[in-house]
Amino acid sequence: MADPQSPTTTDPTPYDAVLLLSFGGPEKTEDVLPFLQNVTRGRGIPDERLKEVGEHYYQFGGRSPINDQNRALLAALRVSFAEAGLDLPIYWGNRNWAPYLNDTVREMVDDGVRRAVVIVTSAYPSYSGCRQYRENLAAATEAVPGAPRFDKLRHYANHPGFVGPFVEATLAALEGLPDDAAIAYVTHSIPNAMNATSGPQGGAYVEWHLDVADQISAEVERRTGRSRRTDLVYCSRSGPPQVPWLEPDVNDHLDGLAAEKATGVAVVPIGFVSDHMEVIYDLDTEALATAEKLSLPMARAATPGVHPDFVAMLRDLVIERAAAERDEQPGRPCGGRLGPGWDDCRADCCPALRRPPATTATTPTAVLTSEEHQ
Repeated sequence: MADPQSPTTTDPTPYDAVLLLSFGGPEKTEDVLPFLQNVTRGRGIPDERLKEVGEHYYQFGGRSPINDQNRALLAALRVSFAEAGLDLPIYWGNRNWAPYLNDTVREMVDDGVRRAVVIVTSAYPSYSGCRQYRENLAAATEAVPGAPRFDKLRHYANHPGFVGPFVEATLAALEGLPDDAAIAYVTHSIPNAMNATSGPQGGAYVEWHLDVADQISAEVERRTGRSRRTDLVYCSRSGPPQVPWLEPDVNDHLDGLAAEKATGVAVVPIGFVSDHMEVIYDLDTEALATAEKLSLPMARAATPGVHPDFVAMLRDLVIERAAAERDEQPGRPCGGRLGPGWDDCRADCCPALRRPPATTATTPTAVLTSEEHQ
């Protein structure tokens, strides 16, 4: 169902195109090492270490699911745009694998695109989930003569079109578990320092996740008539051990639940828009193995993917941003306590952290397999 506050007009002015911007991922075994080299360029990580991390991909035939998921989202958006009468072409570009962003921007230039609104497959504020994509767009604009002007959509994690599908998915996961099963909301860990500088006032990465988790929990409790334990936990921690990252790790959390005699747990990956590598490896493989070892019943909730409400939300956010650029006052649907995301980021928002030098002690797994986690 579309949100009741959906726009009543589909005027795309001043935009003449939409860009779906994502992380990218390998699609066959021989892609894995070049992909990981792209992701880690400039960090001094040796190929031998990259090949070790590549084992995560090799377990799945060297193919990340993320590109197929973006193809499905692209197709769903085009159908949704057509059904709503929103006449805008949608292009797709990636940060780290084909179709590369610069190539897509060249295609847009050839097609005469002058101004485009950008959908990023990352819902939360942080350096990797927002500012780095803005840096990618700035670099592509500089590299491609005549590049369009790009405007990124606001953060959408607290939009009903993102929260609602997670409510449905959480309820579905709980159906197969004992009545008093806990809920573990999972997102990608990031350095504490990156969270501290995320958003205009800092701390936004964790704050937004907690707000989304609270919304889901409240609605699940309303529908089931039962309160239950809920926690925000993390996956894919990486980097040298002396650098603190957000904790607890999902596997450590499962250990703790088992020690406390929990009857089961629904794992809800609220940090992810689709079932890409962190979900199918870190949760469906590693965390599930941990739960089975502990004899802890576990069910993993689905991500939004191409849920109709999620697709309609992205379409409506394009229309909303167009209205805002026309100096109108569009409705800005959101839930929770934080208010709607901001259209334009401050210059000092979500700065990049200085990376420590790579060493043999470094374990860069999450940095390497990160696919739209933040």
